[in-house]
Order: sequence, then structure tokens, then C-alpha cells
Amino acid sequence: MITTGNFVHALHEAAASRSDAPFLLQPGGEIITYGDLYLRAAKMARVLQQAGVMPGDRVILQADKSIDSVAVYVATLHAGGVHVPLNTAFTDEELTYFIDDSEPSAIVVDPSRLGRFDPKGAAVLTLGGDDGGTVAGLAHGTSPLPVVDRDEMDLGSILYTSGTTGRPKGAALSHRNLQLNAHALHDAWAFQPTDHLVHGLPLFHVHGLFVALHCAMLAAIPVTFLTKFDAELVASALPHATVFMGVPTHYARLLASPALTREACANMRLFTAGSAPLTEAHFEEFAERTGHVICERYGMSETMITTTNPYDGERRAGTVGFPVNGVELRVATTDGRALGPGEIGVIEVRGDQILREYWRRPDATAEARRKDGWFITGDIGSLDDEGRVSLQGRAGDMIISGGENVYPKEIELVLDAVEGVVESAVIGVPHADFGETVAAVIVDADTPATDEALDQALRSSLARFKHPKQIIRVDALPRNTMGKVQKKMLRELYSAAKG
Repeated sequence: MITTGNFVHALHEAAASRSDAPFLLQPGGEIITYGDLYLRAAKMARVLQQAGVMPGDRVILQADKSIDSVAVYVATLHAGGVHVPLNTAFTDEELTYFIDDSEPSAIVVDPSRLGRFDPKGAAVLTLGGDDGGTVAGLAHGTSPLPVVDRDEMDLGSILYTSGTTGRPKGAALSHRNLQLNAHALHDAWAFQPTDHLVHGLPLFHVHGLFVALHCAMLAAIPVTFLTKFDAELVASALPHATVFMGVPTHYARLLASPALTREACANMRLFTAGSAPLTEAHFEEFAERTGHVICERYGMSETMITTTNPYDGERRAGTVGFPVNGVELRVATTDGRALGPGEIGVIEVRGDQILREYWRRPDATAEARRKDGWFITGDIGSLDDEGRVSLQGRAGDMIISGGENVYPKEIELVLDAVEGVVESAVIGVPHADFGETVAAVIVDADTPATDEALDQALRSSLARFKHPKQIIRVDALPRNTMGKVQKKMLRELYSAAKG
């Protein structure tokens, strides 16, 4: 049921009759019920209020994944604050940038961070342990705070984008944004009270926090809560679970584990993948190995999840399915002209779950949204005759060589299909004559693909201007924490590659 105001109301309502049901289960560790978690969050909300957090104030959380970090998220919403989760790998200098930009009233960090940054007047609280100086310790002696109501268009969270085109921007998401997407995914993936989720994702991205946890919380189901992804722990949890959500790197590691068997997956009903493209080889190998077809979906910090392959129906490798309920999607030219099936252009989406704005960046907000409401994702893709979405890469990754547009994904699909290639990343490198030429960075298998095999595959599949002029062989591709290949880093590393 969609509620108005603070998203916490919807979460409480979903668990109203299941307060004693287990929520977060740590293998060999703590088990907490829904009632326990929401009581802990209500007490932490009081701590945040006492620290000076007023409705609309930002609360930064940069701490390791734990039950208490989930409670801090709920507590921030509960207190009427705006949750600002940060990657634990960010340096103190990066943290300073986020403090300057978001101007938080409170900052919650691991104790090891204390004294390493200037809070700029914000209250600093720690997470970890139950001693009196931590959020959890302070919460022990407080009374629960009633939910601070908010308008549904008030902000609930700010997620900072990766900053591949400059300094990170804050995607400002309202309570309505959060709730609409949570319900759309809960319904699209047919969550039921009998489900059990295995959670091995971080909590500072859309995927782990808003996709996985929100779906679980709206169904009030148990969650096997792993502090980090571990293929053996995930495989051992699957026989007792029904749903797993992961990134392509997770599936590659699961496929490398002998513990991933058809028998281990017999109780499972859904595997989803996102945050980065899944290779067709892994898609097919997983289906053959387990009997389950992975459900790929697509989204970003600004839009959350906008498309998914069907729960009931055909799931095709290399596609990310159809728009979720409440989202319109089109492929358009750079000037906003809609394109037809099969034509490649920029993916644009529209709907009430799309970000309210970029935090304090009216220029960026105006640039990203057309006057009729279409949000320009910056991703390149196409639609088939049925409306199914296929991605070709980021607009910033497109290569313009001698006036010809080259889409890296098209070339990567050809290279990845060559025996001896584990994976590839195609980038543009500077060229005095053509402006850019194509370079391919390849990870070899134990028996590498020969240059002749690569050339034959390219010649039989692609026009000559799309062929890489440089093949660079590496041990591994650089990735961020969600498994996305960092092409900006590759371009910087190989900008001197000769075309």
C-alpha cells in the first residue's frame, strides 16, 4: 500500500503484523526481528534529534555494513532527516568534499575516522560496539522518538553519483521517489511473506540499500545479512533462501565455486543482476549450471530501477527488459526527438520515482531534465519492437572516430564471444588524424585468444572503422565497488596508445 508522507510509515505498516518475524540474520552472529530493528531505529532517531538533527537536515553515514548501519538509515528517515550514505573507501579528503557540499547536521562514522576530518560544525557520532559513546550506546538510555512526519516530496536521501564527468553530484530523492520504486520492484518481482533474501551488497548504493532492503522490508521477510560478498557464504545460504541480488562480479565468483549447484539452488525462485552489464557467457553458464535464468535490470542513482526483465516471461541475455510500473521510457536523439525500434540513441525516462533534483545544482537539474519532464540518463541504448531495452554504454563512452559514431558495447560483445577472452572493455584513445581511434583492453583466459582469432571475429562481424587499432592485454579490468568497469581510468591509462 502506498502511504503519504514519511516513507518510514510504509515500512512500519508492512511489518505491523510481523514484528516478531526475523529480519536481519548474520551467519553465526546476531539475529534481529523487525520489531527490534524499528525500536532500535526509533531510539537512534532520538539520539540524532538530541545531536541537533532537525527535519530536512542531512545525516552522513560512512561506516562498515552492519545491523546498526541499517538502523541508522531508518533512524534518519524516522527523525525527518536526509540520509547521505558514503562509500567506506572514500578518503578523508573526499569526505571533506561531501561535508562541504551536503552541510550535514550529523556525521556517523566508524571510530577509526575520528579526528581525521573537519566536521564543519556537524555533530560527530560513531558506529560500532555498544559503549556509551556510540549511536547504539547512546540509544540504550533514551526513549523512542515518534516518527517525524514529512511531506512526500521532502527529501529522504541524497546519493552522490560516481563523478565520472566531474565532481560528484548529489541525486536528491524524495520520500515519494523511494516509496514508488520500492513498491514497483516489490510487485514486479512478486515478493511474498514466504521469501528469504540473501544480501551481500554494500549499503551505500541504490542496489544494496533501496533495491534489496526495501523489497525485503515491504514484504517483512528474513534477510541473510552478509557484511560483504563471499561466494562460499552465499552458496551455503542459497538452500534456505528464495532470492539473491548481485552484480556481475558476484555471479562470476559464484560460477567459480563448486558449491554452486542445481541442488543448492533448488529452493530459489529469483536471481537478479544489475549495476553493470552481465556477460552473455555468464548468463548462459549460470542457467545451465543452476537451472535459473538471471533477471537483469537497469537503473541509476538518479532514477533507481527503471526497467527489469519479466518475472514471468522470457529473459534475454544482453537486455534489461521493460519499464517498471510508473516509468515511461524512450530512446531519443540528443535534441529530444524520439527514435523508433532498433535505432540507437540516448535513453530517457519519465515518472514520479525520478529524482527530485540534483542537490543545490539547479544548472545540472535543468540540463538533465527536458521541459516536458523527460530525464536524460546519459546511457545509450535501443528498443526492440516489443519495447525491450538493450544498453550500448554511456554517452560519454561513445567513440567518434573520423566522424563515425562507434558504440563500445557492440565491439565488446564480439570480443567477449571469442574463445580465450574472459572479458573486454573498449575505449577511445586520441588520434591526430581521426580525433579518436578504438582500443580494446582484454582480459585473457588461461589459454589466450590469438590475434588472428580476434581479427577474424571482428572482420566477420563489424565494419572496418569499428575495429580496435590497439589490443591491450591485462590481468584484470579496474572496477568500482559495484563492479562497473572504470573506463575513465582506462582512458587515462592508455591515452597514449597509438592508433
